[in-house]
This record gives sequence, structure tokens and C-alpha cells, in this order.
Amino acid sequence: MAENDSVLAAARDWRGDRLALATVVSTWGSAPRPRGSHMLIHADGRFEGSVSGGCVETDILQTAAEVIAGAPFQVKNYGVADAAAWEVGLPCGGEIAVMVQPVSAEGFDPELFDRIVEARERGDALAVTTDLATGHSDLRPVETGQVFVNRYDPPRRLLIVGAVQIAQALTGLAHQLGIDTVVIDPRARFLTAERFPGTTLDDRWPDEAIEAYRPGPSTAVVTLSHDIKIDDPALIAALASEAAYVGALGSRRSHAARRERLAAAGVAPAAIDRIDAPVGIDIGAIGPSEIALSIAAAVIGAFHDRR
Repeated sequence: MAENDSVLAAARDWRGDRLALATVVSTWGSAPRPRGSHMLIHADGRFEGSVSGGCVETDILQTAAEVIAGAPFQVKNYGVADAAAWEVGLPCGGEIAVMVQPVSAEGFDPELFDRIVEARERGDALAVTTDLATGHSDLRPVETGQVFVNRYDPPRRLLIVGAVQIAQALTGLAHQLGIDTVVIDPRARFLTAERFPGTTLDDRWPDEAIEAYRPGPSTAVVTLSHDIKIDDPALIAALASEAAYVGALGSRRSHAARRERLAAAGVAPAAIDRIDAPVGIDIGAIGPSEIALSIAAAVIGAFHDRR
């Protein structure tokens, strides 16, 4: 999961220290954190990540200290079945099961963190299987018994074509959402670090840039330049990929003309139908910031397959 980036960074920084890893292995109802969420706990009490947004972390810290000290791995269940729910439970009404295992060859091998990072850097997904009878995690599937499989997807990425004002607001939202963002525009006056601080900038022609990034199911492409010489080649390249979302700025009338141009360029009607245009969720947005918000919401919906 993208939200585990901070845990992966902590695993790198704390390498060689005594650690425990807590993982949400099942959820029911309004669970505050999704299945697969991690919390990494250091022997000195420091931790990174979350398994419940604060509801059960205190109890997890105590359990982790015991596991680090040599106790066996544990799977703990939390819910609202009794009056203790507000102390060690989920007052939101959900239920979760959390596995706490040592970061060791017998539990979650430290090398697995490296394999996860390497796969994400390649843009690949990686599955780690844990035997719930022993608490041992491995890249090899477990043939029998109860298992938990955690899938680590590549980082979510947003390719923005057109270094315009909406793009400035959208990059800020994307950063807050933990989405790697690239702004693509061959116009040097638009594409500056001052206008897009902390953002990857790419001055290649959009079709060349998009092909180089190889958009897949964890990538969204949005064209915002309002210049058909820039946007159309970008859309053609994006539609030839497996991008999760392809959106284009413009009115319904301009999109009708765009459909004709793309069809004339040889793009199949079914591929053109993938374009979300006018881009974003219809919230009656006015101005760059609100439009950027509508686009960000549409992108998140696509990543969660909710569109």
C-alpha cells in the first residue's frame, strides 16, 4: 500500500535494530485502517505507521515490546463487544485483527523490506505470504493452513500534462495524498521549480514522456494545457497504456471536437471512451483550486476502482 511508504523508510533507517511489525490482517465494518496496513515498532518505543488511527496503538505497543523481548508472534482481535472498547477497542463500530510479529528470519525477514522497495521502484507489485500458524512471512506461497497475503502495489503516480495554474493546485493536493507527481510541459517558461516546488518536472514532448513512464494501473494521466499540440499526443500515448485514469480538461463541446481528432489519428472509439472529459467529478467547481480538487477526487476514485 502507498500509505506504508513511511514504514518502509523507517525499516531502512532502523535496519539491524530490534523491531516488531504489526499488520492489519482482517477488517469488518467501519475499520479505521485497511487490511495490510503496517505499524513498525522499535525496541526503544519509537514507531512508524498505524493500524487503527490511534484506537488500539497503545495495546499494540505493549504487545510489540513483548514480541521484541522474545514472546511468540500474536494475532489480536479488537472490536466494540464490551465496555473496554474505548480503552482497547474500536469505538467507531468496526472490528480488526492485528498480527504482531518480530522483524527477524523467523517472522518478517528484514530482507523482505528490500524486496518490496525494489519491486515498487520497478513499478511491479509484490505479494508477501504469512503463515498464520507460525507467523513466518515469505515470498513463496504457503501450500496449506491459514495464510495472510499482503500485496504491495507500485507507488501511485500522477502525470500532469500542462504546467498551468490548475496543475499548481493539483500538485499540492497530490503531494498531500502521497501520490508521486510529474508535471510534463515542453514550454520552459511554464515549467519552473518556482511554480512547482518539490515536484518532478519533465520538459519532453508529452507523448515521449508518457511512453517513457509506462503508465500502468497505479498511474493517472491528466491533460490540462488546453493546447491541442500538447494535449492530443499525450492522450494518444496515455490511451495506448494501462493507465488507471485518463482525464482531459475542456468543455463537452471541445471534447466532441477532440474525439473527432483522435479518431482521425487512428484511436479506436472504445479507447477514446476511456477519457474522462470534462475532467474530474462534477462538484460545480469554480476556479483552479476547486477544479484541482474535483480532479484529485476522480483520480482517487479510479485508483480505488470506484468510478
